[in-house]
Amino acid sequence: MIASVRGAVVDVLPNAAIVEVGGVGVLVQCAPATLAGLHVGQPASLATSLVVRETELTLYGFASADEREVFEALQTAAGVGPRLAQAVLAVHTPDAVRRAVASEDLAALTLVPGIGRKGAQRIVLDLRDRLGPAPAEETGHSGGSGIPATREGVHDQVKSALVSLGYSAREADEALHATGAPTGESVAGLLRAALATLRRA
Repeated sequence: MIASVRGAVVDVLPNAAIVEVGGVGVLVQCAPATLAGLHVGQPASLATSLVVRETELTLYGFASADEREVFEALQTAAGVGPRLAQAVLAVHTPDAVRRAVASEDLAALTLVPGIGRKGAQRIVLDLRDRLGPAPAEETGHSGGSGIPATREGVHDQVKSALVSLGYSAREADEALHATGAPTGESVAGLLRAALATLRRA
């Protein structure tokens, strides 16, 4: 298993980053909040999880080992694959996932595109004893480098995330407009707000 990668960021794509490791460009699939903290030409260190399928090898990257652990735990729930697990972490921090599972907060889990009420119930049932204790308060969701993204950067990352989750560019723009995109909002926070707006619509 490839547990981590460290090197200069070669490119930041809508759903992934390319990190140069020992002269080799490694494609790492990342959630929007992680991508928001990566900058081309700057060093990056990502915790990673290698998912092996019959026809492909996919490396998923995370801002912390805790995110990776929750990502891997989510995949032990019935019906949750790596893409859906990453979608959960695009919307919620690891601590928020723990809190939602511990409190059986199905509404929070169904904010994630692809998770309906029954899917949320399965996640709660399967992961109740696997994620550890839920913290009392949210601690925030930082990007990979800890450098805050600009307002424009946050908007672009969230729009890309919404499109990758199956919404059209127009729907993404309308949802972002409806949230008001406040200055200083994190990628994860704005994404949650946009998803809530889309669900109400």
